[in-house]
Amino acid sequence: MANNTSLAVPISRNYEEAVKVLKERLGVGKSFDVGMRELVIGGRRVAIFFVNGLADNGMLAILLKDTARLSLEIEGRLSPDEVFDLLFSHYLTHVQVEPVRTYDEFVDRVLTGLFGFVVEGVGEGLLLDGRMYPGRMPQEPDTERVVRGSRDGFTENIIVNTALLRRRLRDEKLRVEIRRVGERSKSDVAIAYLEDVANPGLVDFVRRRIDGVQVDGIPMTDKSLQEYIIGQSWNPYPLVRYTERPDVAVQHLLEGHVLILFDTSPSVMITPTTFFHHVQHAEEYRQTPVVGMYLRWVRFFGIFTSVFLLPLWFLYATHPWLVPPGLEMIGVKKPTDVPLFAQILIAELFIDLMRMAAIHTPTPLATALGILATIILGDAATKAGLFVPEIVLYIAVAAIGLFATPSYEMSLANRLMRLFLLFAVALFGAPGLIVGTTLILLSLVFTHSLNTPYFWPLIPFNASGFFHVLFRMPVPLERRRAVITQPMDPTRK
Repeated sequence: MANNTSLAVPISRNYEEAVKVLKERLGVGKSFDVGMRELVIGGRRVAIFFVNGLADNGMLAILLKDTARLSLEIEGRLSPDEVFDLLFSHYLTHVQVEPVRTYDEFVDRVLTGLFGFVVEGVGEGLLLDGRMYPGRMPQEPDTERVVRGSRDGFTENIIVNTALLRRRLRDEKLRVEIRRVGERSKSDVAIAYLEDVANPGLVDFVRRRIDGVQVDGIPMTDKSLQEYIIGQSWNPYPLVRYTERPDVAVQHLLEGHVLILFDTSPSVMITPTTFFHHVQHAEEYRQTPVVGMYLRWVRFFGIFTSVFLLPLWFLYATHPWLVPPGLEMIGVKKPTDVPLFAQILIAELFIDLMRMAAIHTPTPLATALGILATIILGDAATKAGLFVPEIVLYIAVAAIGLFATPSYEMSLANRLMRLFLLFAVALFGAPGLIVGTTLILLSLVFTHSLNTPYFWPLIPFNASGFFHVLFRMPVPLERRRAVITQPMDPTRK
């Protein structure tokens, strides 16, 4: 844990003591990227602390020029308070300037990229916002692409992300609260919600969970924070939804959800969410209602096949007397010496290896990787007798269903469920598939996300909500918000 011996200690009026403490705590002279400049204004010494790379060097040059001019204009000696007031009221004419009284606050804010001023004889410091964080420009997220629609996406800069929200939602009731998490990392976390729509109990619950995080740092950002907010669980299904699209985030704000933004992360956390939040995609709302509904059903079909197609085929292949009439062609035509279950596990392993290799492969080599994997897995392995052709076909269809799942976290969970069903079928046959499917459904039914039923609107059943899950309705007809978030204003006026 961080050293708390100086917690809430006020900044000393003794200039030498204050500078010594701040230099020691900030590591001036030890850390090459932490700097300090000393000036004399009106006969009073002034120290400026900053962090190279986070603070704007151009602004620092302007500050030094302005303060040098101030020294020339002032005749005679001024009292410390007069120098402090001159800096605060007349010469530091920047957007955000504020006084601070304690060492902790001064150090914490300087380490976020602010300029810190200490004036001789004054028991306060001045903070000037001159941050210039390294980062990239907003661009379309790789995992949430649309044919038509905006091409901007969240970045690693929390200021840019909140600006992207306000650009789309210019509502005076939009609230963005900033919190700080981690004794050492002091990471910025923001809570965004509509004050007159979001349920106050939900907002307070999220706020208390974030404030209650006791850890030295969370370098894995949003995912680590999720485990503190949602709690520990062995359920593989995602209990919050992540998005990198500002339009998707704003749509959920209008529904009464609470967003959690984390500095250094381009993903925004949406709470609370249900299973069916993870199977919807922005593309459905970029097309006409009929086309959007068709795309949604195709996506549902892909998700279903990613979980159940391979276990069902394996059941019919190993128990041919269960094959329905007219579907006899789905069995294995030319068996090999390798057990069928082993073939499936090897193919599944290859798919996972290919997925991980694609993530770690440079973009220019990705095409070559795909061709190589296709030749080895699809052609060479079949000719060598390692796989039967049917294995390659059904594995490929199931993999396409996984890639068609809008939520990456949901696709990984469905993959684990498919493996679970495969083992159940291998051990117990048809009863294993039935019992395994029942256990999966029961786990979804009894799962809650921030006290929200995860399988709503199916269980507990809500006719209106289930209708909106199945059908993509025209926007003018969607006059009420989903009741799952218990919004204060249920109507969309």
